[in-house]
Amino acid sequence: MKEELIESGVNNLGDFIEKSLTKYADKDAFSCLGQTLTFSEIDSKSKALAAWLQQEANLSQGDRIAIQLPNLSQYPIAVYAALRAGLAIVNTNPLYTPREMQHQFKDSGAKALIILEDLLPKFDAIKADTDIETVIITGAADLLTVAVPSVDGCIALNAAIDKGTSHTLLPRTCNNVDEVALLQYTGGTTGVSKGASLTHRNIISNAAQTLLRFDGYCDEGEEIFVCPLPLYHIYAFTVNLVTFFGQGNMNILIPNPRDMDAFVNAIKPFKFTAFSGINTLFVGLCQQEAFKALDFSRFKLTVSGGTALTKSAADIWKQVTNCSISEGYGLSETSPVVCLNQPGNEELGTVGLPVPDTEVLLLDAEGNQVADGEEGEVCVKGPQVMTGYWNRQDETDNVFTENGFFKTGDMGVVTKSGAIKIVDRLKDMIIVSGFNVYPNEVEEVLVGHPNIMEAAVVGEQSDKTGEAVCAYITVNQSLNVEDVINYCREGLTAYKVPKKVVVMDELPKSTVGKILRRELRNT
Repeated sequence: MKEELIESGVNNLGDFIEKSLTKYADKDAFSCLGQTLTFSEIDSKSKALAAWLQQEANLSQGDRIAIQLPNLSQYPIAVYAALRAGLAIVNTNPLYTPREMQHQFKDSGAKALIILEDLLPKFDAIKADTDIETVIITGAADLLTVAVPSVDGCIALNAAIDKGTSHTLLPRTCNNVDEVALLQYTGGTTGVSKGASLTHRNIISNAAQTLLRFDGYCDEGEEIFVCPLPLYHIYAFTVNLVTFFGQGNMNILIPNPRDMDAFVNAIKPFKFTAFSGINTLFVGLCQQEAFKALDFSRFKLTVSGGTALTKSAADIWKQVTNCSISEGYGLSETSPVVCLNQPGNEELGTVGLPVPDTEVLLLDAEGNQVADGEEGEVCVKGPQVMTGYWNRQDETDNVFTENGFFKTGDMGVVTKSGAIKIVDRLKDMIIVSGFNVYPNEVEEVLVGHPNIMEAAVVGEQSDKTGEAVCAYITVNQSLNVEDVINYCREGLTAYKVPKKVVVMDELPKSTVGKILRRELRNT
């Protein structure tokens, strides 16, 4: 691990954040719901909240604080305050059910919670089964209008900030970059949701690694980055809240990317330069006339991750915006970036080369490295790889090799250039009469049809072949199922061709827009 990935004088993410807040004080930092806050304004609000957390919330450095908010300006204020106070963050999806909230809060041992006011009834239902003693609430428009009032057992965010201004922020005692900064919950490769323990070193290193790959495409203090992906997801957390923020750039936060009209209106006033998204979002925006009419004159960088980028999505994005897409690859357990295409020099269909100071091996089921050109499980070693799963040594042992490589559960192959092509999730692989079928490959063929918008492929039990390929699609005009199957026969060998095609109004998706194959398996 190369120490130069972390600047001198930076012992934790709190130090990293404070250097940026001071250096870029006069620049715009975040825009949301029509309001733009400067680095200086983020500094004063997060500093006051941090002081309140230290001195009035009975929290000690190293304690966990859960943050359950959508993409609002309150999110970076809350995150930076927690880090400046020396706390560890527990990122929490606002769409979680009370059961999911209870598991995550209890498992992490969180003692405090910053939550959207609308979600409070869900928390109240499980509060007694958690260790949370301090609850801070905020409304979506708190920073724009009259703030929500404090309620019994809770304090309003603005009230905590106001009270914090009378306190002095105490020095952080955390001066070890290998202490836990963030618990990022994930299903991992198997089983119940687990907290990936990400250290200050993990996240700062990954920000540096990512920035090196963006060389020439990220001008300090000059970029305007559109951020529609949720900040509680590790992708946007590291790329937007840490990497681009750390370079003095501005982020436009999109609270609800599904509302395309509001989305386009939010970014219309800006000559934005960069964008993070995933396949479904690229396709959806390019179907909006208002989006096509935007000013793309300064637009130069698009990053994709979280799910496979299809050629059809990359092509239409390039046609509409004149910007290519740099697809990357990562996981919650790797902070997240493992591989990333060089902007302007992308190898479409791959996730690019490993980022600096990262080793990637492809291993077979026995743990042996596969031959060149063969498929194997992607295994990773680098300063961005988690220390393990929170309080789950058995699960940690299961995902690391004896020589310290993290087993991702993804199947990949190395191209002649050295780039990694992700074939699919190992657990999503379909076995038809003994042959491996990877859903990504079939989906890529399906969305190449001019009338198929999205596709998801899963395996179904078959008495004849063990499993059969089943495709779920959305279309932009009526299609004959047999015609779809015949189309697939032109691009796929016989055992990969779907035996069943189901046309749906909408495919099930996660909050980041990733198609959920597991829900289709249960239909």
